[in-house]
Amino acid sequence: MNPKINRVKNIVVMAVILLTSKGIYAQEIITITNDLISPFKISGYVEAYGATAFSNSPNNRKPSLFVSHSRNNEPAVNLAFLKTEYDTENIKANFALAVGTYMHANYAAEPGLLKNLYESSIALKVSRKNNTWLEMGVFSSHIGFENAKGSDNWTLTRSLTAENIPYYESGAKISHTSNDGKWFMSALILSGWQRIKPVDGNTLPSFGTQITYSPSSRITFNSSTFIGTDSPNQRRLMRYFHDFYSTFKLSSKLAATIGFDIGMEQKSKGSSNFNTWFNSTAIMRYSPTTNTAIALRGEYFDDRDSVLLSSTSPNGFRTWAFSANFDWNITKNFLWRVEARSLINKDNIFTRQDGTMTDTNTILTTALAINF
Repeated sequence: MNPKINRVKNIVVMAVILLTSKGIYAQEIITITNDLISPFKISGYVEAYGATAFSNSPNNRKPSLFVSHSRNNEPAVNLAFLKTEYDTENIKANFALAVGTYMHANYAAEPGLLKNLYESSIALKVSRKNNTWLEMGVFSSHIGFENAKGSDNWTLTRSLTAENIPYYESGAKISHTSNDGKWFMSALILSGWQRIKPVDGNTLPSFGTQITYSPSSRITFNSSTFIGTDSPNQRRLMRYFHDFYSTFKLSSKLAATIGFDIGMEQKSKGSSNFNTWFNSTAIMRYSPTTNTAIALRGEYFDDRDSVLLSSTSPNGFRTWAFSANFDWNITKNFLWRVEARSLINKDNIFTRQDGTMTDTNTILTTALAINF
C-alpha cells in the first residue's frame, strides 16, 4: 500500500477512535474545538422604516442634512449589516458589510466596495497588566453619544448633531481604561473627517482625542476632539472641533443626556479668521415598563457660515428641532418605534412638494428593527 495512503488511513482511524471514545481523549478534542470556535461570533441587524415629511422636495428625499432615514413617502431599509467578531483576551477583530439608505447617503464619497464597508478593524492588547489596546482599521466615531445602529439610541432618528459629525472613522487609535473602569482615554490618528479613503491631494493626517469619566454607574461625562482638514493640500482649511456630552440615570425609569458641540474652520488657507458652528442637544427618556420607553428631544443647530450645511438663506442654517419618540420592545430582539419631529429654521430653507419654500418641516417616522 502507498505509504501516504496508509498514513492518511491511520489518521482517520485514530480520529474515529477518539471521537467515539468516552474517555479523556474525546473530551480533549471537544475542548480544543470549542476553544477554536468560541472566540468567533456572527451577528446582524436590520432596520426598516417609513417616513412622511410634510414639507419636502418632490424627489422623495428629506433635506440633505439627514443621512439616516433619508427617504420620504416610501418604505426603505435604513441599515442592514452582517458582522463577524473575533474576541479573545488579547486580540479583537470586527468585520461588517452593510446596505441601506444610510450607507448610500453617508458613504457617497467612498469608492467602490468601500461604500458597503461598515466596520473592519483589529485590536491588540498592548499590555497584559493594563487594559490598553491598539486598534487599526475602520471603526465607529469617537465623537458623539449616538451611532448608526438605531436600536442603540434613545430616539428613532438621529439628532442634527449626529447627522453632521462623523459616524465612522479610519486610522489607528490607542485606548486605555482604568482598573476601576471610571476613566477611558484614547488618542487617534485618522484619515480625515469621516473618511476611509483620504481626500485626494491631502497628505496631512487628522488627530483626535477622547476622555470619558464615569464617577458612578449613573453618571457619564465625555469630551472628544478633532483636529485636521477635509480639503486637499493646495487649499487646506484646518478644522478644530470639540464635542461634550453627559448622561445621567436619574432613577430606574428616568434618564437624560445633554450635549454641546462647537467647531471652527479656517475661512481660507493660512488664515487666522475662522467660520464657526455650534449645536446643543437635550434628550429625556422615560421607561414606564421594561418593554416600553418614551423620549423627548430638543436641539439647536447654528451653522450660519455654511461650513457643514450649505445654505443661501440670509442667516445660514439656524434651526431648532423638537421630537417625541415611543418605543415598544415586542420581543427581546424586535423593536417597533414611532416618532414625530419638527424643525424650525430662521429662514425659508425647506422646499415643499409644490416648489414653494417654508421655514418649518414636520416629519413622522416609524421603524421596525431586529437584532440577530
